Amino acid sequence: MEIQSAFNAGVQGFQTATEEASRAASDIARSTAVDAEASAEPVASNTSSPSSVTNEPNGLTESIVNLRVAEVQAQASAEVIQSADENLGTLIDVRV
Repeated sequence: MEIQSAFNAGVQGFQTATEEASRAASDIARSTAVDAEASAEPVASNTSSPSSVTNEPNGLTESIVNLRVAEVQAQASAEVIQSADENLGTLIDVRV
């Protein structure tokens, strides 16, 4: 594997992780905003659609897990970039 392709793979992985983290954070913010609105409504309106209130924790949990997965992916991609950088530095030292 070439150093350039390893570096590109690390950068692509980091970009994907950043996009996934943004998406998960947006889902978390939306979920907590919905929960806040639901708790502010009178109790009578909550009884008309109990399924929408009970399904939200699962979506919130999934979004938190997705955020953690994106964090781990970003760390792994950063390590790939760092390794490619170190290898390139070693090759330059050897050539000079």
